[in-house]
Amino acid sequence: MTIRAGTMRARPDRRLVRFGAMWAGLVAAVALVGTVGYIALLGWSVADALYMTVITLTTVGFREVRELDNVGRTWTGILSISGVAIIFGTVGLVAESFVAEAVSGRREKRRMAEAVDRLENHFILCGYGRVGSTVARELEHARVKLVIVDINQESVDRAARDGFLVVAGDATHDAVLEAAGISRARGLITTTDSDANNVYVTLSARALNGELFIVARANEEQSEAKLNQAGANRVVSPYRRAGRQIAELATRPRVADFLDFALSHGQLSFSIEELEVTEGDSIAGQTVGTLVGRGIHPLAIAHGPGEYETNPGADRVLVAGDHLIVSGTAELLGRLRDGRPGGAP
Repeated sequence: MTIRAGTMRARPDRRLVRFGAMWAGLVAAVALVGTVGYIALLGWSVADALYMTVITLTTVGFREVRELDNVGRTWTGILSISGVAIIFGTVGLVAESFVAEAVSGRREKRRMAEAVDRLENHFILCGYGRVGSTVARELEHARVKLVIVDINQESVDRAARDGFLVVAGDATHDAVLEAAGISRARGLITTTDSDANNVYVTLSARALNGELFIVARANEEQSEAKLNQAGANRVVSPYRRAGRQIAELATRPRVADFLDFALSHGQLSFSIEELEVTEGDSIAGQTVGTLVGRGIHPLAIAHGPGEYETNPGADRVLVAGDHLIVSGTAELLGRLRDGRPGGAP
């Protein structure tokens, strides 16, 4: 679920411009009518009529330009009431505008907090910089529920404009992570520019939810061990990953291009997914060959970080706890992932 809170921010400015234009037009119209009235009713000159209109509308209290008869006094009284109405009406409308804006901002924050409170099995992304915003877009394409946490207000506003749920605050504070629903979360990704912050966020997140799957960014090589010790399940160095991809493009450009093209936002019908076999699952007790016959091709069975049973044989029986790396059509794997009827083989 997303709430585009950022789109609300542009409206007050446009409303203020329209209000200013209407106010200026109203004042000009009343001044013109008042001036014409003095000229038509009392036969005054344009200069005298305009001056009398201005000091009457602004209620400055100067003496009359000329002696007034009953008609002049009546017209001046009408202009005085009009001036008071414009002044107090303007003050009231401006105050109402500011109050409405303040109430609207609080209401939007409350709606955002309520939407976050309803989330379960979601990911928390700490940091919405260049790396974080890219991660957020990829998770959005994968239809993963997501909450952005950032201390920088500009980043918070940008994330909201991009349509994500946001929690403003320092992710190293337990209260902020709790506001993001860490006890109900499926995982946490920390992508801030500071390795020290990433370590602290990882420590806090692991202490609050021992079952959380945590992916942390490491900017320096020596920080990877610290992040692993802090409780991160996976540590990623954007620079090392970029270097590896550049080398792949240089040595195996067509393979790298195909995988990047195939796996980017479902541009091809081919996809690769991770599938966990659970107790009572329809594929538990079946063989790899059975999956292949139904259009799902197990590439490997993961037993732990860096431990893979590659190219499992057709007679390999699948048991609860197996984590399969499978390939197949995006449509079939999508139904399987989403748990829609007919998705599971």
